[in-house]
Amino acid sequence: MSKKAKTITGVLIILVFLVIGFMSFMDSKIEYVNFSEAKDRMRTVEVKGQWLKDKESGFDSKTNTFSFYMRDDFNNEMKVVLDGAKPNNFDVAEAVVAKGKVKDGYFHAKEVLTKCPSKYEADGKEIQQKKGS
Repeated sequence: MSKKAKTITGVLIILVFLVIGFMSFMDSKIEYVNFSEAKDRMRTVEVKGQWLKDKESGFDSKTNTFSFYMRDDFNNEMKVVLDGAKPNNFDVAEAVVAKGKVKDGYFHAKEVLTKCPSKYEADGKEIQQKKGS
């Protein structure tokens, strides 16, 4: 093989690795959006919001999915279907982050994260009592 052919082969190999690396990076880059924007995206996104406790929710053992309704920070509501069981501390969560895609009119979540009240934060009564002492 000539020196020119080796150089071209080396450059092509480097380009292939760069393209694969870029594609992997773009797949791992997840954006925070609302439900309206999530409908337009064809890739995995994160939506932050609150669980609507007054609407139906539950676990379906046949499909191994947990479903609930959620309102994003822009007051858009959508049904969320999570592959798996209800997350820990879901019932006491202040906020919920669903990671997934909109498909068939639902938000299909791969993962749901919960933000729970911190046991280290003082409530208003404790602060007032400390000031009064």
